[in-house]
Amino acid sequence: MSFLDFPAQLPENRTPRAVIFGAGHGSTYPGKDSSGYTGAADAIRAASQEDAGLVGNWDFDLGGPLFEDQPVCCTDIGNIDTRLHDNAGNRARIEAQTRSILALPAVPILLGGDDSLPIPFLAAFADQGPLWVLQIDAHIDWRDEVDGERYGYSSPMRRISEMPHVAGLVQVGLRAVGSAGKNEIEAAQTYGSRFVTAREVHAEGISAALKHIPQGARCVVTLDCDGLDPAIMPGVAARTPGGLTYTQVIDLIAGLGRRARIVGFDLVEFYPPNDIDGLSALTASRLLVNAVGAIVRQ
Repeated sequence: MSFLDFPAQLPENRTPRAVIFGAGHGSTYPGKDSSGYTGAADAIRAASQEDAGLVGNWDFDLGGPLFEDQPVCCTDIGNIDTRLHDNAGNRARIEAQTRSILALPAVPILLGGDDSLPIPFLAAFADQGPLWVLQIDAHIDWRDEVDGERYGYSSPMRRISEMPHVAGLVQVGLRAVGSAGKNEIEAAQTYGSRFVTAREVHAEGISAALKHIPQGARCVVTLDCDGLDPAIMPGVAARTPGGLTYTQVIDLIAGLGRRARIVGFDLVEFYPPNDIDGLSALTASRLLVNAVGAIVRQ
């Protein structure tokens, strides 16, 4: 089963606009088990089947059909082989797969998996800079290390900030106590990360975030599912009230596609064991439809 029944390869040797792939494991902390995330990509694919036969229909979220009456131009190549606690190996495989998609050239779309996956995903763009990164998340993810592991799910934005090809970070949806102490906040602010809380988006709209992205910038979106409110995204490990709405997130994605150029997209931290009646999988599937639509339209 593939997302929206996308083929694994386009006919006539056509180059896809975007390529979807999944990865179950990233860099898991010592003594922890991240296996609950391994079914995330396939759950999203299964949820997408409701729309699979309707991609030519008018989509009111997008203001037209997904591909604007053009032939299907995206592929889904399935999941790469990742293994629990093979942290360095998982990072190498995720980075290599992302690089191979960029070389086509096409826009890589990664379905995870916990929030350690954006580190190797962004590392693959080393010769694609300068890039801006738009993170949608409840947390700033700026821990330097946890139990000796520097590449786990509490550290992706700190590691990404250290990459020379990343020009700037905008972090949207932040709320509650988060995952940061004073030291992490100060480190992120010293770097120059732009914080946009969920309350700011609720009060001011998506412009509170988009205004920080330079016009015409090349941008990678990293979407942690707990950036959304748990009322519509309960299938996360850290449910936090007050998150972004579905409409705010799809408007943010569409607005970014008009303001900048989306060159990569990952969706992580969907945790199927905590989902309720498939609601999170359906929401994630629709978010991904909107991301594909934004990429096709840019």
